[in-house]
Amino acid sequence: MSRKLYIKTMGCQMNEYDSARMLDLLKDSDGATLVGEACEADLLLLNTCSIREKAEQTVRKRLEFYNSIKRDKNPGMLVGVLGCMAERLKETFLEEEKLVDLVVGPDSYRDLPNLIAQVEDGRKAVNVFLSLEETYADISPVRLSGNGVTAFVSITRGCDNMCTFCVVPYTRGRERSRSPESILKECQDLFTNGYREITLLGQNVDSYLWYGGGAKKDFKKASDKAKENSLNFSGLLDKVAQINPKLRIRFSTSNPQDMGIDVIEIMTKHNNICNHIHLPVQSGSSKILKLMNRGYDRDQYLQLINDIKH
Repeated sequence: MSRKLYIKTMGCQMNEYDSARMLDLLKDSDGATLVGEACEADLLLLNTCSIREKAEQTVRKRLEFYNSIKRDKNPGMLVGVLGCMAERLKETFLEEEKLVDLVVGPDSYRDLPNLIAQVEDGRKAVNVFLSLEETYADISPVRLSGNGVTAFVSITRGCDNMCTFCVVPYTRGRERSRSPESILKECQDLFTNGYREITLLGQNVDSYLWYGGGAKKDFKKASDKAKENSLNFSGLLDKVAQINPKLRIRFSTSNPQDMGIDVIEIMTKHNNICNHIHLPVQSGSSKILKLMNRGYDRDQYLQLINDIKH
């Protein structure tokens, strides 16, 4: 008998993409089928965000609601908390939220079938191990929602910037990139299946760097051959744009310290790359930007804007 699965996703596009990957994993290993209402589920997974305190408060409120469903209507339902909030709180989540049966970090989704089996054996299950290599490149996400025309494609995971205000390096780990072959295959498959616009995703999408695998921080230790054959974001963007001129391409999120003139030149080269850059404005003060550890100052940001315009 197939398991009835309900997934609630909160937070960013990366979480939406990860939820689609979870469904693909559980369909293959557990015969899971997606249901539309939480009360119908045997397994309820809450994919969480931890970027702000309000996001975590929203998760706790949502868990209170699911607790009422489990208590009053569906006592056999298993509940898992996944994603960034799970990574931040780890085992504490099991103690604070008695409802929760399993806690799974963003790099541990492959272990979901084993963790579910542990819970069914009467044990609480936790895996919040952060990897320097996991990108889920071989897992094709099941598109959970959307219009069949636009789709997200993850190209990196994690972040190395260590901004003073941000939890991402601690909840999603160090930055690493997917192989270009897996990205191009996913984009080609999407186009073949009728999708006509894709958005390449990453915490710092412009800092994509493929040199054979591993964390970006270890690139300096790579062999000369690996460095020579490496591919940066502008090179990847060029390859994706050549899949088909009818495939529109966007990318998000760009960080000013990672975006170079080479990316702008590739955008100019291909008409199917949208004239749109998602570029955050954190502060107009160089002093504050330094305190935030953003890696650029006001003048550098304005120069980048000028380069984009021209």
